[in-house]
Formats: sequence, C-alpha cells, structure tokens
Amino acid sequence: MKRHLDLKVNKHFGKYKQVLILLGSRQVGKTTLVKKIFSKANYFLVDNEPIKKILETYDIETYKTLINNNFKEIIIDEIHLLDNPGRAIKIIYDQIVNIKIIITGSSSFHIKNKTGESLAGRKIDYNIYPLTFSEYLNQKGIEKKLNFNIFEKIIEDKKYNPKDLLYRFDIKNILNNILIFGQYPHLIKNPNDEKYLLNFVDSLIFKDILELNLIEDKKLAKDLLKLLAFQIGNLINYSELARSLRADQRTIKRYIEIFEQSFILFRLYPYSKNKRDEISKATKIFFYDTGVRNALIEDFSDLNSRTDKGALFENFVTSELIKQNSYLDKNFKFYYWRTKQGSEMDVVLDGGKELIGVEIKYKRKAVNKAFKNRYSQAKVRLVTADNFY
Repeated sequence: MKRHLDLKVNKHFGKYKQVLILLGSRQVGKTTLVKKIFSKANYFLVDNEPIKKILETYDIETYKTLINNNFKEIIIDEIHLLDNPGRAIKIIYDQIVNIKIIITGSSSFHIKNKTGESLAGRKIDYNIYPLTFSEYLNQKGIEKKLNFNIFEKIIEDKKYNPKDLLYRFDIKNILNNILIFGQYPHLIKNPNDEKYLLNFVDSLIFKDILELNLIEDKKLAKDLLKLLAFQIGNLINYSELARSLRADQRTIKRYIEIFEQSFILFRLYPYSKNKRDEISKATKIFFYDTGVRNALIEDFSDLNSRTDKGALFENFVTSELIKQNSYLDKNFKFYYWRTKQGSEMDVVLDGGKELIGVEIKYKRKAVNKAFKNRYSQAKVRLVTADNFY
C-alpha cells in the first residue's frame, strides 16, 4: 500500500518539530497512512463522542488524563469535527513537551479557518488525494515502484523507446476503468463498485459539510454539484448556475469554495497577460476523482458509448498533474488559456521561469499552434490516451 507521501510524512519529525497536518477527503487513505508510519502512536478518533468531549474541554489537565505519557506520538484523526481544533492542538503543543502531534482532517476550509491564527508557526500541512495512476498500478500489484511518469513526461518531455511502451498490462483497459470508476483506495479490492460511489457522494461527502454547518441547504448543494459534474472542463458561469438553481449567486460561489476546500473539486483560472482577446475571468471546474463525478450524474456506462469521454480524460490528466505537482513540491501554478475567438490550451503550467501548454485529447489530433504563437517561450505538449504514461 505505497503512497507518494510516505517518505515525506516519515521524515517530517526528522526535519521539523511542528504539528503534522494531513488533509484530504474522506476515505482517501489518511488514517491508513498515518497509522502505518506512526504505528506506535497514541490514536484518538474525534468521531468518537467521548474523545470529542474531552478534547472540547480545552483543559490541559483533562488532556493529560487522555494522553498516555508512555507514547511519544499522538494521532488525532478527523480533527475538523472539533469546534475549535486550533485551540486544542495549541494547548497540547505548548504544554506537553516532547510529544509529536499528527492530525488529519477532511475539511481544509474548517481547519485553516479555525487553526490559522492559533497554530501560526506551529504546523505544516500535507495534502493527500485519491490515488495517482502510479499508486493505483502499485496497489493493484501491476508495478512494484511508484513513479511520476505523467508529470515528468509533460514537464521534461521525456522520450520513451518503443520497447518501453510494451507494457505487461492492458494500459488502455485500466485507463478506461479509471475514467469510469475513479481512483479511491476502496476500489482496489472492490473494483467497479457503483454502490460505494453512489453512497459516497450521497452521504459521506456531505457528512462533514453538514456536521460543520458549512451549508444550509443540502438539496441545493447536491443539485449544484450535479450541475457542475455535467460541466467538467467547460467554462462555468456563476450567474447561469444561480439562475438554473434559483439561488443567490453569492451562495453558489460560497458552496463551490466549500466543495473545493473539502477536496471534491478544483478550479482552473484563465491564463492571461491582459491581451484584449484573451478570456480573463471565467473559471473551469474539474473533480479530483472521475468516479465521484460519474456517481453524481449516476452514469457508469461503458466509455465507448459515452459522449463525455474526452472530458473525462481531460479531467483525469489535469487531476494527475495537480496531484503529482503537489507531491513533488514543484510549485507550478495551473491555468487554462482561451481567446474570445475560440483558440485554447486545456492546461497551462506556469513555473515562473517555465511556461508549458498542455493539450489533452483522448485521440491524437493536430496541436493548436495559437498558444505557441502568442507565447513563443512556451513549450507545448499533446497528451492522448496513447502517450499519457
């Protein structure tokens, strides 16, 4: 069960004394990872009501009755469920010496808002996502070593010999399966589990959001997510969404921000140097996991019969780049590019000194030259189902 974050998390306390915060959506593997690496830690689950009540006393003497002196490490799992997670951790961090604190949470919206000031200088965040393609192959027992092939091929334009492409597995079949069912760890041992995914989006996604009182209207939130799922890779218009759902535009924007901070979806903003014909305001929406997206629209039909195959592949590649950029600490910023005349580049990676345009198409086609003509210093890549890995 290897993950790209294993080494970073394992080395954290060799480099830092700060609290280790692991953020990611529910069932993405946070607890599995920290229990594996810190196997001797004192473990507390905030979803357990007695534990929650003790931690919400915010009293160091009460905390000492909970934390065993024989343990050098403590894990506090799902800390976002506390009313004031930052206050609880600050008390432990400041008043119990020589204790290593590991905490996990599913809502960065709640954790960052409630811990920002109290834990300033006391924490380091790590994000964990649904499995990368490489992690998926490793956990399926197909490949022994993890890699960042997808990211490296695009950034470094690595060329592979024909013999390297003679995989020991049916890569196209695995890709197509991932595009339909996604990359949550549960799917490794329970492939094509439609019921799990439908339950996941119906209850687990909203469990934290509802418990934290982040949204007032579950039906509106579900309808909004479903509408966004139908629009992956497209420009979204907040006023149109609000009109379609008969809701306030500010509420729509706030809900989308909560979905983003809850690791359900992410937005790409337009790349623009203020050229008059470049789109500079509209955003594009993608989901961190294609299985979650398909569950929202309740469509797990075969890829060959779908009209959204290209959009699913674009979502997959874009999310792979986001995940791998994060794990590698490369700090590229992600955009899309489009002119009012219709010329576009699906993803633009801006590394400051390096600019890369990525055109993502399920089937091979001619590369659009407009972006390169506009930004001569840019590198341009074409990613297809035949060459992505």
